[in-house]
Amino acid sequence: MTEHLWSYSTESGHLAGTDLTGWRVEAADGHIGKVDKHSDEVDDSYLVVDTGVWIFGKEVLIPASAVTRVDLERHAILLGLSREQVKDAPEFVSEKHLADLRYREELSQYYRPDGPFPGGTGAL
Repeated sequence: MTEHLWSYSTESGHLAGTDLTGWRVEAADGHIGKVDKHSDEVDDSYLVVDTGVWIFGKEVLIPASAVTRVDLERHAILLGLSREQVKDAPEFVSEKHLADLRYREELSQYYRPDGPFPGGTGAL
């Protein structure tokens, strides 16, 4: 992941302003869903991924730093997270996302390299 949790790495190939809605999302070990919403805000970039039936329709918020590559030709987002890490991520709660600092801290704690999932994907 990048130095800042809520920013895309320059190596990801992300182009600000690109509408990622509906794009396929791939974890390091397979397909996990599609982009339902996203943000390109400076220091607040993220994806909301609809995991569909794979984990019973759960939506998860994934920080931009988890994106390892944006494949513009295939309309696919590749993550540096495993399917298990996404499955175990806190559920996206739209009412809390921007306003609830405790919720944001919970997300930050989960996605940090030494967070609760095994094998963090890099230093923040």
